[in-house]
Amino acid sequence: MFDLPVLGRMAAALSAVSVGAAGAPDAAQMARGEKIYAEKCLMCHQQAGLGTPPAFPPLAKSEWVTGDRTRLIKVLCEGLAGTITVKGVSYSNTMPAQVLDDAQVAEVLTFVGNSWGNEAGAFTAKEVAAARARSRFKTYEALVQATAFQPLPAAPEGWGLREVVQLPEFISRMAGDGTGKVVYLLAQTGHVYALDPATGGLVKIISAEEYLDAAWGDYVTLGLAVDRDGRVWVASNQKLTRDVPVYTNEVVLWRSTAPANGAQATLARWFTHRYPQGVGGFNHGVSHLAFGPDGMLYVSSGSRTDGGEVSGDAHYAPVHEVETTAALWRLDPQAEKPAIEVIARGIRNAYAFAWDGAGRLFTFSNGPDYDAGEEMDFIQPGRHYGFPFQFENCPVQPHFPYPHTPPPPEGITFTYPLENIGPDGGFRDGKVCRTFSPHSSPGGTIWCGEDFAAPLKGAFLMPRFGNLLAKPEDSGFDVLSVRPRLRADGTWEAEVHTVLAPLGRPLDVHAMPGGRVLILEYTRPTNFKDRLGWLPGRILELAPAIWLEKEPR
Repeated sequence: MFDLPVLGRMAAALSAVSVGAAGAPDAAQMARGEKIYAEKCLMCHQQAGLGTPPAFPPLAKSEWVTGDRTRLIKVLCEGLAGTITVKGVSYSNTMPAQVLDDAQVAEVLTFVGNSWGNEAGAFTAKEVAAARARSRFKTYEALVQATAFQPLPAAPEGWGLREVVQLPEFISRMAGDGTGKVVYLLAQTGHVYALDPATGGLVKIISAEEYLDAAWGDYVTLGLAVDRDGRVWVASNQKLTRDVPVYTNEVVLWRSTAPANGAQATLARWFTHRYPQGVGGFNHGVSHLAFGPDGMLYVSSGSRTDGGEVSGDAHYAPVHEVETTAALWRLDPQAEKPAIEVIARGIRNAYAFAWDGAGRLFTFSNGPDYDAGEEMDFIQPGRHYGFPFQFENCPVQPHFPYPHTPPPPEGITFTYPLENIGPDGGFRDGKVCRTFSPHSSPGGTIWCGEDFAAPLKGAFLMPRFGNLLAKPEDSGFDVLSVRPRLRADGTWEAEVHTVLAPLGRPLDVHAMPGGRVLILEYTRPTNFKDRLGWLPGRILELAPAIWLEKEPR
């Protein structure tokens, strides 16, 4: 889901293999390469290889794909940083080295090199090995060693941190019933696992193939919840490209037919909603699901644009945001025919929302590619939180360079995000931020109530996945304590402290009995600047030291 393949600048090849010398690809190699492309490259370079300018360049009819073959191979094998020109357009970003063996690199490049009008012939594992030998990582084994799990950071005083389990694939969410006996994990591929936190035992209880049909289009699963009856809920987003007038995102909320209880379960379709597929790589779709204090099901529906742009591709609807995107929904989980109630708008992409101890709802939202801060918002029904007309507390025009975004409609009043009063997470040199460092990517968030000890007690615990764009310094890769406070004038501020850093792109947290927390590391690199590729991460447990002493592992 977060992979960042960006093909670009490399030194001139020392031993390029000419396109004319390459053999024609066979269908089996193309099929294997297409599968790797879908897993590693599609998010940024898109299904038709058109890229997502200005961040990620196109692959279709690109001179970087059909030109110097050794250079192209090395881009995948060692990563890339700096400014490049692709089809006459400049791009400046960073691409991690992709953790693929020689045969896999050959297969994905064969697919890319012979799709969308490209004619590069077949790549071979032998050809890849020769080019890799001249790269930063001389062999695949050296690359794997460089992407090993990193040492655990120091825990706060009085706390301990341990590894619970290393994961078999990329996990997007955790959820449970509050007992801590079993925690469910959702893979971005749609598989659902049951984890025994005490032993680290991990069992797949639902396979994606049992409820998702890849023949209809690419899909991703980002939402997971467990209701009071122990049933598992999953949110999927699928890009429909056939039997629809324009590419369409189909959102489905699935519910298990019976309580899962950590054992094999079956998902059934409960609710379906469609809207035009988003522009470029910005169809954030439905992500977080959670049951509120009122018993209703709350759903975060992310934006379908970066900042209100419209695609010029006829496959995509010529619209900005629609009624049900960049919004927070509420649905009745007991309804036979549930309907969306939009309770707040203008929320670009809240991968997380949570209620504090007083039952007040806050969202934690990712900002645009331009350098606006990530936002924490206090949600009040009927309010508009600015997107795409406003980022932080500044109008897009003239403060942000988005010429495609129109001025705000008349009569709309925007509610500003919380101010970060520091000392961490975006507060720098005495200046506040609304609310967190740009591009730090807030993840799943929990409220730490009375059963938690300091420094977690009475605050939100929020992981930050980390920046996906090349910046002078990394942001995120940490877990923050975020303590909101209501001011006398009715506005909000947040006191922010770093709890753990650095971590391997932490994406979600889950509260456990006894004031403990499970932390999901999505992958292994603990920074962006090293340009290392990704392998599946692990689950960590942060617990009071006295608890770990009582329960030796």
